[in-house]
Amino acid sequence: MPKTILRIKNLRKVFRNNGSFLTVLDEINFTVRRGEMICLLGRSGCGKSTLLKILAGFLFPSSGAVLINDKPVTGPGPDRCVVFQEDTLFPWLTVKENIAFGLKGQIKEKIAIRQEVEHFLSLVGLTEFGDFLPPEISGGMRQRVALARVLILKPKVLLMDEPFASLDAQTREEMQNLLLSLWGKLSHTVLFVTHDVNEAITLADRILLMKKGPGRIRDEIGVDLPRPRKSADNEFLTFSKNLYDALKD
Repeated sequence: MPKTILRIKNLRKVFRNNGSFLTVLDEINFTVRRGEMICLLGRSGCGKSTLLKILAGFLFPSSGAVLINDKPVTGPGPDRCVVFQEDTLFPWLTVKENIAFGLKGQIKEKIAIRQEVEHFLSLVGLTEFGDFLPPEISGGMRQRVALARVLILKPKVLLMDEPFASLDAQTREEMQNLLLSLWGKLSHTVLFVTHDVNEAITLADRILLMKKGPGRIRDEIGVDLPRPRKSADNEFLTFSKNLYDALKD
């Protein structure tokens, strides 16, 4: 079995608001193995995005711990990169410059950086758009750039916060297929937040089903359907119905 890369132990998050306290996450425990694709699935308000921000180091837990390769997470770091719902690209930089941006702090020759940028441009299917500015390309293309910009950094864990939610259905399916293709080639570890049942089934090795009040992991579901998964297949439809029913409970 692949080695455990991420371990979340007894995680709890409490926010203070106008003199009162709100427990958003409580008793969160799970592990992630190297190379796994995990989906955090739950209805709005169950704390999925808050949990992802804690894993990224943007927020601190009130108690408990996040360990990556058995070392505590104490803040943001290059071993964890985040892709958000909005692409967060720099609109004044070209596609190539956006992808190369994270490499600026690394000691690399310009020719090496250029070669890596060209490689990741090719991986996300944007070779012909390297000199375009973000406002000149579509939303789906911008998310491809955002994906390339983090993958070029070779993070140990890729954290994705509903990155395809604002895309139309066809583009969303294309991005899901692209993510699976890149995952197959690069073998990175992915935690993917979604509230879409079919998206979770399409992508995940395992689904962590969350409930709210406060946010907890109520179930861990292995997805043993063969890949590629087609939403029209009977097994997929049955899995989807059972998962929808579980979300209602």
